[in-house]
Amino acid sequence: AKMSAPTMEERQACWGARDEFWQCLDRHADDASKCEKLRLSFESRCPQQWVKYFDKRRDFLKYKRKLETEGYHPPEAAGKS
Repeated sequence: AKMSAPTMEERQACWGARDEFWQCLDRHADDASKCEKLRLSFESRCPQQWVKYFDKRRDFLKYKRKLETEGYHPPEAAGKS
């Protein structure tokens, strides 16, 4: 694992792999099992920290989109998860 900053080509390959993976998740209602090859490609093209960051970012963006479309609904019974 090299710690040097990714080159422009490496960054673009990473973002492209991420976008393909995310589009697959969107098409399959986030069923990751249908997007396994794209997930592996995403993980192999991106530094590990980026993969973690993008996973969190996707969750955040989905949450934000949900808030924008449905509004905020506080959890009814905290602790009943």
